[in-house]
Amino acid sequence: MTDVILAELEVYQSRPIAPTRRVSLGRCDLPVSPAPGYGGLLVGGVVAAFVERIDPDLQNELHRLTVQVEHGVRVPQPRLRHRFQTDHVGLNLRRHRLTGEDQTVRFEFDDRDGTSPAPQVLAAVYAVGRLPVEVRPVVMNVVRRALRWRGGADDNLLGYLTGGTGLGEWALAGADDPVSWAMHVLGLSGAATERQDVQRRFRELLRMAHPDHGAAVEGAAQRIAELTEARRILLAS
Repeated sequence: MTDVILAELEVYQSRPIAPTRRVSLGRCDLPVSPAPGYGGLLVGGVVAAFVERIDPDLQNELHRLTVQVEHGVRVPQPRLRHRFQTDHVGLNLRRHRLTGEDQTVRFEFDDRDGTSPAPQVLAAVYAVGRLPVEVRPVVMNVVRRALRWRGGADDNLLGYLTGGTGLGEWALAGADDPVSWAMHVLGLSGAATERQDVQRRFRELLRMAHPDHGAAVEGAAQRIAELTEARRILLAS
């Protein structure tokens, strides 16, 4: 059986003999509902798979770029010695995918000879800027976690990006049925889907999840992000 493509990112990069270094985005099929979704997992995976091969002296610049993209501010060019552009003329294509079959999910990175690591990482970060503003912080947190990875594209990468807990509900159940996932996150039954029920339950759980009210700092940001995304899904449905 052929694997289903869950997310896809196309990266256009300069040819090895080109006098200038350029990078561009092609197709970005990055589902992020509920966040970070398969799309967030893929961009994090691309960053993690190639970041170890980037000059360590450029790491601080890369971290600054994640902040600029997350907040939608203008990004001066070039970055990591590569100029980001919109057209693809004269550039080579690399295609990265997240595929799955049943409960098995795997990365497929295009790492043929001549694949420069910097354009792959840059494109993944820039791709977050194409996402809705409200999900960028959650997805960029996955990217920042990926920046700390030093194991290449090995079998442990998926577990690392998801905090060692496997794909979790946001990927296995949430991406296929966001409303059911959101109901589960907020602990709501089918009979309690009025706006006031959603808002009341959200406020209760948010207070319980916040470190200011005694919750653990570890994992608080992800929990709050999940609650926020669950509320958004239900209020929009």
